[in-house]
Amino acid sequence: MPDDITRLSKKAAKIILSFPKSTRIRIISHYDADGITAAAIMSQALHRAGYNFHTTLMRNPFIRGLERVKKEGNELIIFTDMGSGQIEFIEQMSCKTIIIDHHQYLKEKTTSDVLQINANLCGVNGNYEACGATLIYSIAKALDPKNIDLVSLAMAGATGDKQYIGGLRGYNKTVLDEGLKNGFLKQETSLKLSGESLFDALYYAVDPYYSGISGNKKGVQELLEQLKLDKELKVEDLSSEQRKQLNSTLMFILIKKGCEKNILDTVIRNRYQSESLGCELECFADLLDSCGKGGNRGLGLSVCIGDKKAFEEAQNLEKDYKQDILDELIRLEKEGFEKKTSFKYFYSKESSLGGVIGGVAINFILGREKPLLSLVIKDGELHVSCRGNQYLVSRGLDLAFAMKEAARQLDGNGGGHAIASGATIDVEHEEKFLKLVDEIICKQLKM
Repeated sequence: MPDDITRLSKKAAKIILSFPKSTRIRIISHYDADGITAAAIMSQALHRAGYNFHTTLMRNPFIRGLERVKKEGNELIIFTDMGSGQIEFIEQMSCKTIIIDHHQYLKEKTTSDVLQINANLCGVNGNYEACGATLIYSIAKALDPKNIDLVSLAMAGATGDKQYIGGLRGYNKTVLDEGLKNGFLKQETSLKLSGESLFDALYYAVDPYYSGISGNKKGVQELLEQLKLDKELKVEDLSSEQRKQLNSTLMFILIKKGCEKNILDTVIRNRYQSESLGCELECFADLLDSCGKGGNRGLGLSVCIGDKKAFEEAQNLEKDYKQDILDELIRLEKEGFEKKTSFKYFYSKESSLGGVIGGVAINFILGREKPLLSLVIKDGELHVSCRGNQYLVSRGLDLAFAMKEAARQLDGNGGGHAIASGATIDVEHEEKFLKLVDEIICKQLKM
């Protein structure tokens, strides 16, 4: 329950404040939008409290990075948006450790040096009701109530983890209401369109992905001519009638493609503008994802702490990042996906992009009946990202278990959420892994 989160957050704050101000506190976080915002909240809260800190953003698999951290001789390590899945290794670090996570946990009880705050252990669903950033926000407030001004970052993290699908709820809704009440966020109902021009906004539309429009210059031009709209028109300059006409046309494209209602409901929905971040939360989360997954993790952290030059640089890099995704999506639409009994899969060039591509594809290209796996072969390892949907989860799909169990049997690592997860194994076990995952998901979905 939320009161457990508050109680544990106060306990975490007490641990932090027990260390002298001369302590350099280590922060380790995930490299997606939720992980970056969580790290930024913790970094700013520690800085305001008078502490030095060293922040690192990591990508899966974490073990190599954690082995380096273990050798650093840290006094206090704070893990944000990760840690519960790596707890057995973390317990060997021989220092005080705080874990703040919302992914599947390995065990409830920890050694005395480790405080684990996991949403799922507090009666809060980590898939939909709380994320790394909203949980860290609670600790920031426990350190100092003035840290409520970091609420925009917290909700950007929840947005980046797609926890708005089905409506913001649970602990996330508590944080959102606080942000609205205190004037840090403003609500409006709109479609996601961002770019220097209307043409750019439509061409670089990744999520939602508009088949025949996204990444297709000819398709964008024909649509704008059909609607009698100037391609150089700025999104904010659209009249209410023009906006209504464009919204209807884009929604029709998605309906024709067979998108699920809960996904359609996310297209035109309540959105939240943050003056401190300089844009709408989903657009901000997209920007951070392009930094973290595009190989510029430190840039994403700089964006979060208000570096205007970093923000401009990130906007330029975001186009290249989105172009890579669009190229892959268009290719998959043409070539199709490979199949097993219980899932579909495809091979991607970069593991950091595979999950993003899979998430978009399952919502806007494929039907709802099977999850989708992205496979990347790199340095002798198979990196797997998998995505499901709420319909499949309601039928029993648990990708976190499937990834963890299949990888465990092959001496690999896996885990995550029921709806989205990942794994890393030796590439020589690829066929065995796919067979194991197929068997597990078939049982889950009773196929």
